[in-house]
Amino acid sequence: MWYVAIKMLVGDRAKYLGMLIGVTFACLLITHQEAVFVGIMTRTYSVITDLALPDIWVMDPKVQFIDDSKPLRDTQLYQVRGVDGVEWAVPLYKGSLRARLADGNFQACSVLGIDDATLIGGPPEMLEGRLEDLRQEDAVIVDLAGAGGRLAKPPERPGEKPIPLKVGDVLELNDHRAVVVGVCRSSRSFQRK
Repeated sequence: MWYVAIKMLVGDRAKYLGMLIGVTFACLLITHQEAVFVGIMTRTYSVITDLALPDIWVMDPKVQFIDDSKPLRDTQLYQVRGVDGVEWAVPLYKGSLRARLADGNFQACSVLGIDDATLIGGPPEMLEGRLEDLRQEDAVIVDLAGAGGRLAKPPERPGEKPIPLKVGDVLELNDHRAVVVGVCRSSRSFQRK
């Protein structure tokens, strides 16, 4: 029985090669689609991996996904702090705002507000500046992709590359002055391309 099956499989070389190429191509497509899926999924939890310090995240029960901004009330924060076994609990703000660029255009930005006393929730890797510099007036830290991409200053001459933001540059965020005190590296999310 096995002999007949093997003869039918490899008896005609053209059919055998066609089947082999077809199965190989199907495996390639399956692997490719799996990689695309995993890449998309890593963008859904990038904020949580960048802010890896908390063991438990407490959110409003109505939150449907990570970018759904429904902040807890202060009374709920105190309730969390009152639970036995909770060492500390601090608020984390995640939202969006608009930045006015040097050329007058506007750009949507994601913003993370962290606890000012402990600086818990700060960026995972600082490339320029220090996390403690956030305590200065009007201070912000910009991620590397934003500093060199969407928030970069326009080039001095046409055809040149934009000038990346650096420590000391000034931005306008929601009609308020913001001074860049650091550049960090963070994971990609859905809002950041």
